[in-house]
Amino acid sequence: MELANRVKTITPSSTLAITAKANELKKQGYDIIGLGAGEPDFNTPVQIRDAAVEAMQAGHTKYTPTGGISELITAVQNKFQQDHQLSYNKNEIIVTLGAKHALYSVFQVLLNEGDEVIIPAPYWVSYPEQVKLAQGVPVILDTAEENEFKLQPEDLEKAISSKTKALIINSPSNPTGMMYTEEELRKLGEVCLKYGIVIISDEIYEKLIYSDQPHVSIASLSPELKKQTVIINGVSKTYAMTGWRIGYAAGDEKIIKAMKNVASHSTSNPVSIAQYASVAALSLDENEVTKMKDIFAERLELFYRLIGEIPGIHCVKPKGAFYLFPNVSEAVEKNGFDSVDAWVTAILEEEKVALVPGSGFGAPDYVRVSYALSIEDIKEAAKRIKRFVENH
Repeated sequence: MELANRVKTITPSSTLAITAKANELKKQGYDIIGLGAGEPDFNTPVQIRDAAVEAMQAGHTKYTPTGGISELITAVQNKFQQDHQLSYNKNEIIVTLGAKHALYSVFQVLLNEGDEVIIPAPYWVSYPEQVKLAQGVPVILDTAEENEFKLQPEDLEKAISSKTKALIINSPSNPTGMMYTEEELRKLGEVCLKYGIVIISDEIYEKLIYSDQPHVSIASLSPELKKQTVIINGVSKTYAMTGWRIGYAAGDEKIIKAMKNVASHSTSNPVSIAQYASVAALSLDENEVTKMKDIFAERLELFYRLIGEIPGIHCVKPKGAFYLFPNVSEAVEKNGFDSVDAWVTAILEEEKVALVPGSGFGAPDYVRVSYALSIEDIKEAAKRIKRFVENH
């Protein structure tokens, strides 16, 4: 049986692949420390779980409107107003099955065959694949470590062609943890407005920031940029709700309406119970989020220091999310390996530590390590990696 051409070039998610391999080794009895997780290691806060139970008891177990329940859309409206002074009407917001589904839907409604989407590298692994699934062409722009992996406006302008349809901005970034300043976003926005390019702003990590630099949404910088931007967000990372699968998008009413039409023939609606839980999440006291953020900040400081003590590895300190993205090329070469991928595989086999190779993020000299795990595991993981590097 012949498969459709559009799926033949899709690359499996490297983050999910390494996690699956680590889990399989765990089942075999090995003491595996997984650094690949893209999710908080905390349980969902009790207030949110209680809201889900109440929703079930109240009978909220039926179909909902395709674009989300009114209560959740109102909560999203309030969130945008409070956090970014952005005003969206209800027809400019859609609730989706996670932020990943929101991104997938955006590409489905925006792209025709051959349309180009500019993606700065390092990038989240699913961006290029989702563009390809929509028959678009991912245009990968490498960024420099000395610029904190941030796209420069002059490089953006050079990459624009007559087929360019959109630019993806992810701040704070997965995998680098880097953030754009207001001035940097303004300059990128000017280029996008000049050429009529849609900005897809992935802001899923906006609450997980460990520096004094504030998160800025590019849509908040001017009415023109707001109209040109689709914001992607969700409850997964901030509220430890990855499995609940609730995301949302806000943007031009024409785009959002098209996304709802696609959903009506594919997913019907987001899970009803999870939507009611998400209303509680967006109403949660900010102190609850701060508690989790403080724990992540402590882990970041520790892991950043320990990674820096390993020979042949160096790392730009991230400002947000919960990943480090160290350059390991020197260690890989000194250890006698042909690639980071081979080096990562050897570490998993010999030291039982699961890292994610940077090749899946468009940065083959790097690895992504998550610090969404305990202090004890962070110390042990760093010890094992250092031992591996020194022994080879």
